[in-house]
Amino acid sequence: MRSIEQYRADFMAHLEAKTPVKEPANLYKPISYILNLGGKRLRPVLTLMTADIFGADHKKALDAALAIEVFHNFSLVHDDIMDEAPLRRGKETLHKKWNLNTGILSGDAMLIYSYQLFESYPPVIFKQLLQLFSQTALQVCEGQQYDVDFEDRDDVTIPEYLLMIKYKTAVLVAAAMKMGAIIAEESVEVQELIYEFGKHLGIAFQLQDDYLDAFGDPKRFGKQLGGDIIENKKTYLYLKALEMGSPIQAQELEHLFSLKPTDPSDKIKTVKDLFHDTGAVTQSLKAIEDYTEKAFNFLDKLNLEPSKKEVLRQFGTSLMKRDV
Repeated sequence: MRSIEQYRADFMAHLEAKTPVKEPANLYKPISYILNLGGKRLRPVLTLMTADIFGADHKKALDAALAIEVFHNFSLVHDDIMDEAPLRRGKETLHKKWNLNTGILSGDAMLIYSYQLFESYPPVIFKQLLQLFSQTALQVCEGQQYDVDFEDRDDVTIPEYLLMIKYKTAVLVAAAMKMGAIIAEESVEVQELIYEFGKHLGIAFQLQDDYLDAFGDPKRFGKQLGGDIIENKKTYLYLKALEMGSPIQAQELEHLFSLKPTDPSDKIKTVKDLFHDTGAVTQSLKAIEDYTEKAFNFLDKLNLEPSKKEVLRQFGTSLMKRDV
């Protein structure tokens, strides 16, 4: 087994070697910009790690890992356009640095390129990877639509929110891991167990991301702090605050989430205070821990060497405790 940093280094070398650099520059320079903007590289690392854990040469999984990362960044480009977000990883979003049309077109090219990357695999594995990837890509789009719909709804439930983040975020983490198992030619049963591990880890990851959006360190988090509050997104924190707060607190919160002030600083502070006062922060942190434990339950069902299970367990624990 290699370290997380070694997987990441191998992936970054592959990313550099296979990032398209050609004409027209105004299509490909934005792609290079977003792909090299940083980020945790969580998903590609999981693909490489999973292939290695199941006995395959992790380098065989590099193209699949890159496909996952290119698709993930494609989705971020279009999400940022839809959210009118100014920052991504502490830098200008692609559509702000160039323009809206470039953001749309470069995103489209990234989606196509992500599919091309699977062409290096043998037919049987290629078919399995492509079926999984297409299903996952469609679910991510469904999750994004739920996210958009929720902004105009006042009756969003916690189960609906969890379904949204499962599709928008968790299934891509799950697919990243299942791809590693497919490349290692593991059984369907093993593929499904590692998929469920990744899915629950992905839900915990997104809940943590929502928490950090409100309460993270802006210098370390790399995105506009309070962005979800500014955009009136019905996150787990918001829904729990409505559920647990008094009628007066719930009414105040609903009123705040009907506003989009020019200077949102007072709104952000008041909402964060309500999240704390209602107990929503405590419940959100508990949910992150609960979903991480659910992931570990699927991990325990895998017939793996204890040392390999421990690698995945430590990775999951580090995600739960991260601050970026």
